[in-house]
Amino acid sequence: MLIDLHAHHITPGMVNRHDHWGPRITAKGIKIGHWVLGAKNNRLAAENDKTAERKLLERFTLKRRLEMMDEKGVDKLVVSVPAHFYMYWAGEFGNQYAQVVNDELAAICAQASGRIHFWGHANLADPSNAAKEIERAVTKLGAKGMSMGGANFGGLEVHDEALYPVWEKLCELRVPIFVHGYNQSVTWGEKWTEDRYDTTSIIGMCNDEARLFWYMINAGVLDVFPDLKVYITHGGGFVPYQVRRFHETNLTMAPDSKNKKQVLEYMQNFYFDLDLHSPAMRRAVVEDIGVDRLLYGTNFGGADSHSGDLTEGLGLSETDREKIRSGNTLKLMSF
Repeated sequence: MLIDLHAHHITPGMVNRHDHWGPRITAKGIKIGHWVLGAKNNRLAAENDKTAERKLLERFTLKRRLEMMDEKGVDKLVVSVPAHFYMYWAGEFGNQYAQVVNDELAAICAQASGRIHFWGHANLADPSNAAKEIERAVTKLGAKGMSMGGANFGGLEVHDEALYPVWEKLCELRVPIFVHGYNQSVTWGEKWTEDRYDTTSIIGMCNDEARLFWYMINAGVLDVFPDLKVYITHGGGFVPYQVRRFHETNLTMAPDSKNKKQVLEYMQNFYFDLDLHSPAMRRAVVEDIGVDRLLYGTNFGGADSHSGDLTEGLGLSETDREKIRSGNTLKLMSF
């Protein structure tokens, strides 16, 4: 069985919800506030915004999703809201939009005959409301866990105790977190154009994902919530490649750290995928992190998605391949 845990989904009901924040689909790209998601080869290129919106949404119909899953041999897909739609920066609209996202994703999953599931969304800028919304998403709508960014939740960071109600709720519900960084420039207002070369996306997402790992450990979050399970996509951000340095420097530096155990002892709380574009790097992660901490995620259908099976060519036994393709996921969450 193949379960892909990293896919983003947009429905017609998720766009044009706010006069300023949108999100809008335009001929130049997806627009949120002042910020625009563009590309050198704009797949939305069209003579007007209406045509661009139609072209994009056609890629996210249930029929097309299921066809792509069949083409790629994916048995189950877990979708989430696109990271630049998190709306942590949008005030009260962030709470409203989280409800919209969860309702919309639950509706598409209900039509998918058990093949498509979703990560719930919550506005972490309002932790109390977020805890209530993720409970609704999981217990009422069937969400498999919570998707979140890696840093900057309306000014909060994962080391802030203000977020404890969210971690407590996730542990109570016994569901994991899916960590996916977002373009920080979406929060910069009219200065978003200063994000040269889309750096806060291409490099920044991995940086923010590694930051979440570092903050959760150093702040003692995982000592307070030892049952919290965290899946970091994009090959774990920068974590697998620097985790031994993190371990050593936590012992000799970081004087304000509160962690009660050594860094490597917290690896049992974390999972990573093989969403890496180099087979050599995938082999390195398998060797250093181990198959028991690895899940399968590809950014299914996204701009940098993969064409083949991420577990092929890594010298894995069939047993270990199946752990990554589905076995570890089935132990982490129920389907």
